[in-house]
Amino acid sequence: MPGSAKAMTAATVGGLVLVTAYTVALGSNGWLWFSWVVLGLLTVGVVVARG
Repeated sequence: MPGSAKAMTAATVGGLVLVTAYTVALGSNGWLWFSWVVLGLLTVGVVVARG
């Protein structure tokens, strides 16, 4: 996996941790989860394109 795909994967996992922590602390925010899903789909696209 090239460096950019690794960086996007790390950002996606980090984003999941942050969104989950936000949800636990302050309650769910649909826009945050939607943004994370979009980031996840972009990451999957980059990994597949470079794979």
